Amino acid sequence: MKRYTLIISLIFITHFCHGQALQEILKQAEANYPLLKAKGYEVQARKDQVAFAKSTALPSLDAAYQLNYATYNNITGMAVGHGFVPISGPPSTTNTYDAVFGSVGGLLLNWEPFTFGQRKSRINSARAYQEYQQADQAQEVFQHQVKTANAYLDLVLTHKLVNVYSKNLERAQDNVRIVKSLTRSGLRPGTDTALFKAELSRARIELLEYEKLKQSQQLILSELLGGEQANYSIDSSYFKLLPFITVDTLPQQHPLIRLSMSRVLINQYEKKYVQTSMYPTLSFWGAAYARGSGIRYDGQLNSEDGLSFSRYNYGVGLILSVPLLRFANVRHQVNARESEIKAEQEKLNTVNLQLRKQNDVADVTLANALKIAHESPSFYESAEFSYRTLISRYNSGLVNYADLIQAQYVLIKSEADLKRAYLNAWKALLYKAAVQGDIHIFLNQFN
Repeated sequence: MKRYTLIISLIFITHFCHGQALQEILKQAEANYPLLKAKGYEVQARKDQVAFAKSTALPSLDAAYQLNYATYNNITGMAVGHGFVPISGPPSTTNTYDAVFGSVGGLLLNWEPFTFGQRKSRINSARAYQEYQQADQAQEVFQHQVKTANAYLDLVLTHKLVNVYSKNLERAQDNVRIVKSLTRSGLRPGTDTALFKAELSRARIELLEYEKLKQSQQLILSELLGGEQANYSIDSSYFKLLPFITVDTLPQQHPLIRLSMSRVLINQYEKKYVQTSMYPTLSFWGAAYARGSGIRYDGQLNSEDGLSFSRYNYGVGLILSVPLLRFANVRHQVNARESEIKAEQEKLNTVNLQLRKQNDVADVTLANALKIAHESPSFYESAEFSYRTLISRYNSGLVNYADLIQAQYVLIKSEADLKRAYLNAWKALLYKAAVQGDIHIFLNQFN
């Protein structure tokens, strides 16, 4: 019972640990990659824009104080206020350049409680931009997860290939030692020693190439982790287990589809907001202000009187503003939005079409990868048996160098192809998850 319990525990631990390294790497990448951080800040900015749009329902209250020293010449009559400093009071009897102090302070209240749908449209438009930014963030996170997982699988495979070619180097070293002994005893010609030494050099070069590839892949993974040191463990379960074909689902929640749908929604709400710009606006205002002047009511000057207030006033009002000549302008803007909506809808249709075709390709790729992976172990076992047989026969003088080296080539190729076949099956599943828009299709098979 103790032995069975130990076996069950080891199986459980193996399955539990399978995929944990990758999940930790994905969390690290999402937390540290600068572009993903930027997307998070952009989402927060859009949330603040929604809050700002809602805050326009609150009244505004402005306080102001002004102190001036200026001439008091004045004249009655109409004047356009834009570009002029306003002057109030009765007209002066003469033109004089004497200056006096003047002061004014006040509070101005503005409130638009009714906007006839304009505020609601602006809030909906701000929410649509927020949903777009969230969809864009989800798309960027998902694509980065797929890239990171793919880089990790590449690194796992290269680690295994380094082990494979390290074993090949050990075989080449053993062959050199054996052939030297056979040459000294006269069982093999001296040329075999030179040939096996050449094979030993080739084995070293191949191992160095894969070690260089491993280092470059470590740097790629480090970049995807935001420049952090890639602390990872190599999960050998990828070479012991194979994925299974999952139940196909329609990619309606694919981040790309959500992104395209949010663009359509933005244009729909922008169109609605443009249409509401033809509606009237109703606003309330209230003001309380005080003035001080260095000119008395009888025309006498006492400049210092302008430093303090001498008159106090208040006022309230209601403003109804109706745009009368915006129909042509708005019509063109509405037509432009309608065209943009149709364009975004066709782009959405294109995304759906591409994902459906890519899903078909992913199904074929995964099925073929699994077939190759199921067949590869037989190829490797046959190659390994053949090599062991030939090395024994070579040591006995029954086969020549060419036959043995050919068997060694087949063995190293079959072992490398076996590792690639298993990893290609997992990468095919990752591609399937990328097309379906759900990384958990890949991660959940570790459970």
